[in-house]
Amino acid sequence: MNTATLSPTGATPPASAPAKPRKRRRVLPGLGPTLGYTLFYLSVLVLIPLAAVFLKSAGHGWESFWEAATAPRVLASYRLSFGAALLAAGINVVFGFILAWCLVRYNFPGKKLVDALIDLPFALPTAVAGIALTALYAPNGWMGQWLEPLGIKVAFTPLGVLVALIFIGLPFIVRTVQPVLQDLDTELEEAAASLGAHRWQAFRLVLLPMLAPALLTGFALAFARAVGEYGSVIFIAGNMPMVSEITPLMIISKLEQYDYVGATAIATVMLVFSFTLLLGINALQAWSARRNGLDGKK
Repeated sequence: MNTATLSPTGATPPASAPAKPRKRRRVLPGLGPTLGYTLFYLSVLVLIPLAAVFLKSAGHGWESFWEAATAPRVLASYRLSFGAALLAAGINVVFGFILAWCLVRYNFPGKKLVDALIDLPFALPTAVAGIALTALYAPNGWMGQWLEPLGIKVAFTPLGVLVALIFIGLPFIVRTVQPVLQDLDTELEEAAASLGAHRWQAFRLVLLPMLAPALLTGFALAFARAVGEYGSVIFIAGNMPMVSEITPLMIISKLEQYDYVGATAIATVMLVFSFTLLLGINALQAWSARRNGLDGKK
């Protein structure tokens, strides 16, 4: 026979209520304040200034905008700026990867010095970098005097623009790929070799798919930096119209002439083109990560 425990008054005591789960404390505030501050900060620093460029260029009519954005001299600057930026980023992907590979996989004298020198373009003022490259590759410079007899002219040509963009973009590739290489286990390569794969097959089929998102990220960062680069380019470019004029210089020239319509029109074209290209690169990077199971969903 089951008997319930009675209280001194003869009544059955009420069952105790279940304990409420303790609310976990977070270091940051909740979603509402954090999201609000993020949107405010992003709007003040990025969205409002960019919107001002669009509104300023749209306020003068489509005809004025088109005339300023498609002038022959401006089109030549587009070809040089975007073409050199894409080529420089592509070159940096190849040689930046080789440099990161050597720093991670090999030990050699002066390794720490080389590793420190990679960050030099980050710390060096862009104008100083431009003057140094001009002095180095000018016809009477240390390297220019040897290249001039071979018919290779670097300074004051589009080739000089490319050299400057390679210089300032290399650290983005190395610093993006280097930590990914450090996290990769060499046992993957050993397993591929034990299954009969050659070195190129192990690299192409095992390592490259895992490195592709990092390489694309470095490419996007190097390209974005190169497109808007000004200080290190104007000294070595020579700034000859239709030959070695970059688009940021065209914007500065328009502003100095109080041609705000032309300046905002050129800036809008650069902004739209750069955003579209970076969006495509990021989409390709996300697709590569999903395809290789690097996003944590597989």
